[in-house]
Amino acid sequence: MRSTVYEEYTKTSHFENASGVRAICSDCHVPHGNWLLMLWFKTKATKELVYHFAGVVDTKEKFEAERLAMAQRVWKLMEETDSRECRSCHKRPAMVLADQANRARVQHEDAVKEGKTCIDCHKGIAHKPIHKELEKEQEQAGEQSFTL
Repeated sequence: MRSTVYEEYTKTSHFENASGVRAICSDCHVPHGNWLLMLWFKTKATKELVYHFAGVVDTKEKFEAERLAMAQRVWKLMEETDSRECRSCHKRPAMVLADQANRARVQHEDAVKEGKTCIDCHKGIAHKPIHKELEKEQEQAGEQSFTL
């Protein structure tokens, strides 16, 4: 993790920003407020250790080969939970849409109207965007690609 996803995260606004607020891995990948759910997620996360020691993702090359599948599992979970972890910091009612760039404001307004959740548009926001792989897959499925 240190040489891949953590290194990427250090180059994002979730790591360094004007407000000085820093998200850590568990802020985005572990539910808050319910210790049983948190324990369940942390227990499930140990399978990543199994993948590493089983040789599935024990090199950077193998990790990159599995990256899209791993990301899609996280994105699916975030979609199912209405981006619960995003919303623990980012509150829609607290967003001042008028202060956002016009494109972002319009997209956030449309997302509310269409019932979208954060991850529908913000895939790859804190890690290496894997747009090329995702766009290829979406083209094959005839889907429209997302924007950051």
